[in-house]
Amino acid sequence: MKKLFSSRWVRSKKPSKQRKYRINAPLHIRRRFLNSHLSKELKQKYKRRSFPVRKGDTVKVVVGDFKKKIGKISRVNLRKSVVYIEGIERMKRDGTKVLPGINPSNLVIQELNLDDKLRRKALESKLGGK
Repeated sequence: MKKLFSSRWVRSKKPSKQRKYRINAPLHIRRRFLNSHLSKELKQKYKRRSFPVRKGDTVKVVVGDFKKKIGKISRVNLRKSVVYIEGIERMKRDGTKVLPGINPSNLVIQELNLDDKLRRKALESKLGGK
C-alpha cells in the first residue's frame, strides 16, 4: 500500500494532489497551514507578513458572515484547520449557541499572545535580537 503522506513532496499544479497533501499531513505539519496575516501595525513592528494563530490572540474577521467582528481565539483545531473565536456565535435551530469554525486565512491578527517564551523568541530572532 502506498503511503498517504510523503515528506519529500514538494509541489504540484494539480489541485487534487494539493488537497491530498493537506488532508493527509500529520499534525506537526498542519500547524504551518494555520497562518494568518498580521495587522499593519504588527507588520511594521515585527517585519513579518503573517504568523501562526494561537489561543489568546486577538483577531479580526475580514471575510465571511462575521466580517468586521473582533474577538480572542478560544480554541485552535489542527485536524479541521479552523479556529474558534470568543464572542462569535451561531444559533442552532433548537436555540443553542455554537462557535462556528473559521479558517485562519479569513482573519487578521490584531494582537499577539506573547505568554509563550518560544513564540517571543521567534519574533525577536526575526527582529535581530532586540
